[in-house]
Order: sequence, then C-alpha cells, then structure tokens
Amino acid sequence: MRTTLTDARLVTPGGVHDGWITIEDGRITHIGRGRAPGDGLALGGRLVVPGFVDMHTHGGAGGSFPSGDQEEARRVAAFHARHGTTTIMASLVTAAPEAIARATAALAELCDDGVLAGIHFEGPYIARSRCGAHDPALLRAPDPAELTGLLAAGRGHVRMVTLAPELPGGSDTVRAAVAGGALAALGHSDAGYEQALDAIDAGCTVATHLFNALPPLHHRDPGPMAALLQDPRVTVEIINDGVHVHPAMLRLAATVAGPDRTALITDAMAAAGMGDGTYRLGSMDVTVSGGAARLVQGGAIAGSTLTMDVAFRRAVREVGLTVPAAAEMAALTPARALGLADRVGSLAVGKHADLVVLTDDLAVHAVMRRGGWVTPP
Repeated sequence: MRTTLTDARLVTPGGVHDGWITIEDGRITHIGRGRAPGDGLALGGRLVVPGFVDMHTHGGAGGSFPSGDQEEARRVAAFHARHGTTTIMASLVTAAPEAIARATAALAELCDDGVLAGIHFEGPYIARSRCGAHDPALLRAPDPAELTGLLAAGRGHVRMVTLAPELPGGSDTVRAAVAGGALAALGHSDAGYEQALDAIDAGCTVATHLFNALPPLHHRDPGPMAALLQDPRVTVEIINDGVHVHPAMLRLAATVAGPDRTALITDAMAAAGMGDGTYRLGSMDVTVSGGAARLVQGGAIAGSTLTMDVAFRRAVREVGLTVPAAAEMAALTPARALGLADRVGSLAVGKHADLVVLTDDLAVHAVMRRGGWVTPP
C-alpha cells in the first residue's frame, strides 16, 4: 500500500521544511520539498515529527510492565502509541530474581511480535540510599552470574540494565550486562565523580533519569552527574514532567550534553492516562495526586504520569528548545542509544514509517506506526 502525505511541515535532522512524504509497505520511500508531484492526503501545513522513542517506561492506562501480564503490556503500549510513542521499552522494577525472570520471559514474546522494542531492568542492583520507589527489602548486591541468567530469560531482548556501579561487584556486573548485549546504565546510585568515570570506562553509556536518585552537583564534590554530562559516550535521560526536574535542568543538560546525548523519557507508571488514586509500582503502593505519583510510605516520587507528547511540548514551550532539538531528544537520541537509529528515530528514506502529526499548539493530531494509522488524521 502506498500513501503520500502532502502539505506538511516535515521535521527532519536537517531542520523544518515544507514538503511531502511517501510511505510504502510500512517504510518511508520518498521525502520531498515543496509541492508533491501527485495527489495525497493533505495535512494542512501541520508539523510532522518522527515517532517518539521512549527508552524508560513502566506502564500506563492502568497497566504495568513489571506485572509481566501480556495483555496489560499490550494496553500500555497502545496507550502510549496514541500519544506518539511508536517505539517503547518495557521497564521492570526491583523484584526477586525469579519474578524478574518470569516477567522478562513473557515480555520477550511481545518483543518477538514487535509490540515492544526491548526490556529494561531498573534494579535490583541499586543503592539503598538512592532506591526511591524501589522496595528496599528486595535490593541485591550486583551479581554478574545472576544477571547473565536474567538476560538469558530475555533471549536477547533485554536492552538496558540500570545499576549502582559503586556497589561490590558493580563493575563486573556492568561488564556482564554489556557482554550480554544490554546497555549498562548508571542510576539509583551514590557513586562519586571518579567512580562514575570508572563505570563509564567499564561500559556504562546511559544515565538513568539524570538528576533523580543521584547525588546533587556540588562545586567541590561534582558527583556522578558532572561525569555523566561531560562524557561523550553517555546518553542522559530526563523526565520532563515539571515534577522530577526544573525546566532549567533540562536546559542545562541540553546545553552541556547537547540534544544528541539528551533523551526525553516518561518513566511513566500505571497511572499515566488515569485519574488520581492509588496504584501499584512493582511491590509498592503509590498515590497519585494532581498528576504526581508518590509512594504511600515515605512520599518518594514513584515514576510519573507523563506521556512523550507532553514531554516534547514542554521541551519547546517551557524549556525553550527548538522543535528540531526537541524532536531529536524525543526520538533520534534514544533510538541511537538503543542501537535502533537505522530503523526509527527520524524521518528518513528507508526507515519505518513512524510519525506524529502535530497541531500548531503541538498537540497530537494523528499518529502513524509502521505505515498504519494508530490515530488517523
């Protein structure tokens, strides 16, 4: 099937230009400037950005990836797709190894089906002092052999592992993650500046939700964030919901690391798309009030209710980034970090026809995934 979208403002790595785009068999086959050579579906001058890539998501629409329930996982992916996320990672939380293995095996089948882009282990190898919404009773010391077994349950679909590398066994577990085909991410960690540099040298290439669950920047004790922001090997995640970080902090990351190393994420949990109330995140009870999710016990921030369209819109309106920069951070940068940039992340010939049509106020007008309309224009 051939579809041509005309009268559009296309956001490509080269900037924004008026033009048209043709899709055949789920892929982009032509991108042109100006008036299309034939008829097509006119978009009325609306912006077209690449489909968003969320590399850190726990749930949404009342469903949760950590449950390992496939129907819930499909519901989560469908919900986020309606908000423009056409490539989504399933993030798990700290749990007993056998529970992680069960959920991983179930979700790997959805990776086989193309519903999910991969699986992310956030925990259990994280610092108790920075565990946030993770159950401290289930935390474990980093164990390379155990991790290798958990990776095997994913049959190659585990793409990222978040851990605290300063813990005993941390560096070896970083190397085990990388050897097993996953990205190693520094997060929920009390690592110092030098320890962070050592972790990066060992193979850490992602900072899990930078500024959250990490020691703060200090002029005499720069901590891990200075190392993560400055090292060109590292992609830094930011939860741009206005709760986790001040807009100035995203502006700082985008200035220091650049849009090519700063990835917008949601870290969304089951309450995304739902109302205020009580929900579960792994084994923990979470209360959502005014859209902010916090643990019932202790009040720590417990994921978010964010969607990627909102994160993108805030990046432009609240942070002051350009539309191309925000699009890069919401799509191409995470795709590049995950090793998927040859298929998704930008409007380019040969890539999957994953795109989001936006109104003038940057609201979602339509979403296409793999050449089919999730939400038609």
